[in-house]
Amino acid sequence: MTAKKIIGILFILAALWLTGLFFFASQVNKQVYDADTNTDAIVVLTGGTERVAAGVNLLKENKAEKLLISGVHEDVDWNLLSQTLDELPENLSDRITLGHLASNTHGNALETKEWLKRNDYKSVRLVTASYHMPRSLSEFKSVMPDMMIIPHPVFPQTVKHDEWWKWPGTLALITSEYIKFLVVVAGHTFFSF
Repeated sequence: MTAKKIIGILFILAALWLTGLFFFASQVNKQVYDADTNTDAIVVLTGGTERVAAGVNLLKENKAEKLLISGVHEDVDWNLLSQTLDELPENLSDRITLGHLASNTHGNALETKEWLKRNDYKSVRLVTASYHMPRSLSEFKSVMPDMMIIPHPVFPQTVKHDEWWKWPGTLALITSEYIKFLVVVAGHTFFSF
C-alpha cells in the first residue's frame, strides 16, 4: 500500500471520527423526552449534585416506588448525602437505597441489575448527566436487555451545550465521553459474537 493510500485512509477515518463526535454532541444536547411515564424504580448514577436532586424530585413526584443511588462512596451515608439537597420530606428516606458497590458505569449497571432483580422491578428511569447518558444506556442495555429503561438526563450548568467546541472544558469532556462511548460500544459488539 502506498503512502498516498495510507494518508487517504487516515483522512477518511479522521473525518468519520469527527462526524461521529459532532453527532454524539448533538445527542447529548437534548431535553428529557419522557418526563411523565412512571417506572417501578429510579436509579441515579453518582457524579453530580444535580443528578441526586433530580432523582429525589422524581421520587417526590411519585414517578416510581423506590430510588437507588448507585456508586456512592463507602464513607458516605444517607445523612451526609441528604445535606446536599434543599428539601427532603422525611417519608422519602425509607424509599431510597444507597449503592456502595459500583466504582464505574459498568459497575453501576451490574449493581442496578441486582437491586432491580431483588425487588422484582421491570422498569427503571435512569438519571445521569446528559453527556454520560449514551454510554450509561449502552452499559445498562447490555446488562439488562429486557428491562424497560427510560433515560432522564440532567444538564449541568458547567457544561456548555451551545457551541460546545468553543469551550475547552466542555470540548474535552464531550470528546472524552465520545471516546469512552466508542470503546464501550466496540466492547459490546466484539463480545456479543
